[in-house]
Amino acid sequence: MNNILDYSLEEISLWMKENGESSFRAKQVFTWIYKNTWNFEDMKNLPKSLVEKLKNNFYIGIPEVIETFESTLDGTSKLLLAFKDGNIIESVIMKYNYGNTICISTQVGCRMGCKFCASTLEGRVRNLTAGEILAEVMVAQKVLGERISNIVLMGSGEPLDNYDNVTKFIDLVNAEYGLNIGQRHITLSTCGLVPKIYELADKGYSITLAISLHAFNDETRREIMPIAKKYSIKEILESCDYYFNKTGRRISFEYSLVSGINDSKEHAKSLAKLLKGRQCHVNLIPVNEIKENTLKRPSKKTIDDFEKIVNDHGIDVTVRKEMGNDINAACGQLRRNFLKLEK
Repeated sequence: MNNILDYSLEEISLWMKENGESSFRAKQVFTWIYKNTWNFEDMKNLPKSLVEKLKNNFYIGIPEVIETFESTLDGTSKLLLAFKDGNIIESVIMKYNYGNTICISTQVGCRMGCKFCASTLEGRVRNLTAGEILAEVMVAQKVLGERISNIVLMGSGEPLDNYDNVTKFIDLVNAEYGLNIGQRHITLSTCGLVPKIYELADKGYSITLAISLHAFNDETRREIMPIAKKYSIKEILESCDYYFNKTGRRISFEYSLVSGINDSKEHAKSLAKLLKGRQCHVNLIPVNEIKENTLKRPSKKTIDDFEKIVNDHGIDVTVRKEMGNDINAACGQLRRNFLKLEK
């Protein structure tokens, strides 16, 4: 039994032909699905014989919403979702004046091991399929009752560690017959899987690439990010240059500020020097403190000083606005708490 959300319109059209049905039926099925009809029997303009074929071959893989948490501070919502195999993920909906943004997961857990991230503490359980990633957006729109206009692949999981499913998701979510969310409204965050950055550049997408940099040298980066033992900052920046040259899209560099590790004024100057001359943006992220490690966030003055130094060196920089602090909206926190309660 296959999840029909994993298939494109062209693939289901071919399936229709191979199973004695008219290819136009594929568009009818997807029209129903993308209007939140998630039961084949409710698709009223389909022949009963086709409905039976669909039921015997496919299911519509919409996850169950276990819980919805809404921030009283800023309206951010977090969804705890369960797939049919029992695996739990989470998605975050953030409301801005320019539209609704969703931060989605691409894997159940993560195997990258970054010290500041709760989603990696139990490792990777499995990859999400393209349709399962797509379903996160569909469920969010139904819960919200409004259109999602921006997507960030920045939740649990490393997107480029699930490359084939993630790139197919981008194709599906961008399709005119579906949610039709433009590629320029999609941001993909990676800790720096260099070969996959080159592959992504060659896809010719117009999505924004965000690099989880978090340090200005390899020694410091290795302290908090195991992936740094495999790919150097020099290699990452070279792949970013290739991505920019192929796509024309400015790179965003994420930098989690950790007290006593990468937050000094000298660190800020070194970061600015490293990135000087590149078409880029630096997103400063005061680290989320989790009890499983000893990493601490810097003071507000330290954060402000760091931002000013980077900006004074001609680098476009902002401090990420924190959303949903009262609902544990950072990656992996809610899922981890839920799993602890279930044990």
